[in-house]
Amino acid sequence: MGKDDLAQWLAKDAAGAPTAGDAAAVQATVDCLSQLIGFDTTSRNSNLALIEWARAYLEPLGASVRLSYNAERTKANLFATFGQGPGGIVLSGHTDVVPVDGQPWTTDPFRADVRDGRLYGRGACDMKGFIASVLAQAPAMAAARLKTPIHIALSYDEEVGCLGVPTLLADMQAAGIQPTGCIVGEPTSMRIVTAHKGGRMFRCRVRGRAAHSSLTPRGVNAIEYAARIIGFIQDLAEQQATQGPQIEGFDVPFSTLSTNLISGGSGRNIIPAECEFFFDYRYVPGVPKDRFYQDIRDFIVNQVEPRMKARHPDSGVDLESLGDVPALDAQERDDVLQLVRSLLRPHQSSKVAYGTEASFFQNVGVPSIVCGPGSIEQAHKADEFVPLDQLVECDRMIQSLISRLSV
Repeated sequence: MGKDDLAQWLAKDAAGAPTAGDAAAVQATVDCLSQLIGFDTTSRNSNLALIEWARAYLEPLGASVRLSYNAERTKANLFATFGQGPGGIVLSGHTDVVPVDGQPWTTDPFRADVRDGRLYGRGACDMKGFIASVLAQAPAMAAARLKTPIHIALSYDEEVGCLGVPTLLADMQAAGIQPTGCIVGEPTSMRIVTAHKGGRMFRCRVRGRAAHSSLTPRGVNAIEYAARIIGFIQDLAEQQATQGPQIEGFDVPFSTLSTNLISGGSGRNIIPAECEFFFDYRYVPGVPKDRFYQDIRDFIVNQVEPRMKARHPDSGVDLESLGDVPALDAQERDDVLQLVRSLLRPHQSSKVAYGTEASFFQNVGVPSIVCGPGSIEQAHKADEFVPLDQLVECDRMIQSLISRLSV
C-alpha cells in the first residue's frame, strides 16, 4: 500500500503540512480506501462483498442500516443513519467503477498504491475516495451528540446509467425518511458544483429489407435511412450551438447531441436490412428532458418511416431509452449549499457537463450539491489517483459537518 510513502508525506514540513489530527484522519481514510479499492466492483460485477463489508463496519458503531437490491439480488444499495429525528444530511457515493480492460496501468488497479503524495487505484477518485473519507469518520458520527441525523448512501450501477439510485430513493421514501440536503462526493477537486447538465442515451434500430445491391428498388436500405436520422440529430446539435439557450458557467454552455456508435450491413453487395446506432444528448437546466427525443421521434414518424413503409410495410424504426439522468440546478436559498460553503474555504461554485446522482435526490425533494476529492480529469483513466491533500480537505469538511450538526 506504500505505507512508507504515506508516512513520509505525513511527516513533511512544508507549508500546509497536515496537523496531527489531519494525519490520524487521513491514515484512517487511506486504510478504508485501500479496503474499498480491493473490491473489484466494476459495473459488470456484483458489489455485494463491498456492501456487506460496509454494513459489518457500520452496524457495530450503532448505525441503522437498510439495504435495497436489484431484481436479481446480485447488487445492493446501502442507506445508513446515525442520529435520530427527521431531516438530516446525506453523504452519497456510488460503489461501482469502470473497467480497466486494455488500460496501461503501471500498478495493480485493485490494490491501493501510495506514492508522491497520491493514492492510485481504480475508483480512487471516482468515487471511493469520498466514500472512504465518509466511512473513516463514522466512529466520530457515532460518538457525536447529533441534533440532526447524518445519512450515508452507497449505490450500485451509477456508471452504467444511474440504475441503482432510483431503488435507493424509493426505499428511503418508503421508510418515511426525508433528508433536508445531500452532498454527492463525485470528484470536483473539493469545489462545490451547483449545477450539471441532464443527459439521455438511446439505441436506435432501423429495420429495412435485404436485397441484392443490383435490385435496390426491392430493398429498404437501413443504413441510408439511419443516415437521415443521424443527419437530423446533427442539425439539432448545430441549431442548439447557435440558437439554443446559453447558460454561463458551463464549459460548453449549450445543449449538445451526438451519435457515438454505429453498426449495420452484412455484405458489400447486399442492401442492409439492419442498422443500429447509439446517440445521446446533454441538456442544460431549464430545457425539458424530452425536448430532443420528441423532435427526433417526430422526424422518424413523419419523415422517415412513411418513406420506408412505402417500399415495405414491415420496415420501421425502434427507439430505446438506455439512460436518463436529470439536470441539477441547486438554488442559492438551499440550506445544504449554504452549509457546505460555510464548511469549506471561500471559492466560487461551478457547473459541469457530466451527470451525477445529485439530480435524482433533487427530484425527490432533497436539495443537493456535488463536492468531493480528486479531479474528474483522472476518472476512468489508467493510473487513476486522488491527491492525499484532497483527502485531507474532504476529511476536514466531514469533521466540520459532524461538529456543525452536533449539540
